[in-house]
Amino acid sequence: MLSIKNLKASIEGEEILKGVNLEVKAGEVHAIMGPNGSGKSTLASVLAGRDFYQVNAGEVLYQGEDLLDKSPEARAKEGLFLGFQYPIEIPGVSMVNFMKTAINEMRRHRGEEPLSASEFLKKMREKKELIEIDSSLTNRSVNEGFSGGEKKKNEIFQMAMLEPRLAILDETDSGLDIDALRVVAKGVNNLKSPENAIIVITHYQRLLEYIVPDFVHILYKGRIVRSGGKELAMLLEEKGYDWVRNEELAGKQ
Repeated sequence: MLSIKNLKASIEGEEILKGVNLEVKAGEVHAIMGPNGSGKSTLASVLAGRDFYQVNAGEVLYQGEDLLDKSPEARAKEGLFLGFQYPIEIPGVSMVNFMKTAINEMRRHRGEEPLSASEFLKKMREKKELIEIDSSLTNRSVNEGFSGGEKKKNEIFQMAMLEPRLAILDETDSGLDIDALRVVAKGVNNLKSPENAIIVITHYQRLLEYIVPDFVHILYKGRIVRSGGKELAMLLEEKGYDWVRNEELAGKQ
């Protein structure tokens, strides 16, 4: 589904990604971990098509096509979803209109008829139950007046409604208390299927106590320096990111 080869990217002349390689197949959950400044959010932004970076080298294929050549809108319509680390408020735009417009744009892109009002409301009820999100949130403007945890729940609700092929969750656990973390993780687990893939970007191991990844990757100084199963996250929790730095230094000697 996603193939990243030797991806290099910079922001304002500073190289952040220094040769990232990653393969993600349908049905898989990948966790990308790393210290602050390692390039995790930059990688998510590059994949989503945000415009504050410069791609210097490398190739990214999504469903066999050049992802970097597509606009952010085209990427979204083709099933790529980015859950933001800091979701923004959109005052005056209702969640109902926002989601209905987004879903029907994706359906038009696939050559499908738009959902009727009754079909949309039925889908919305089903996804609210799945994610355990209250109607008091979905009946308001997008994220307006929401707490940090409510914004993250709303991101997962949007993901459930859009049913993306590839979901990238950028530090979804940031700022969540344990109850909100469980709700968000349950939603992610319920949305996993053999037809989609999920990339979870996180700084801490605690999210992976609730979302069990198939693969864990450590991103350090702009490169994926180690990959493994969930046990790699446990080792990182035990030894900290200084262990990664020491391993890298030992490898250069």
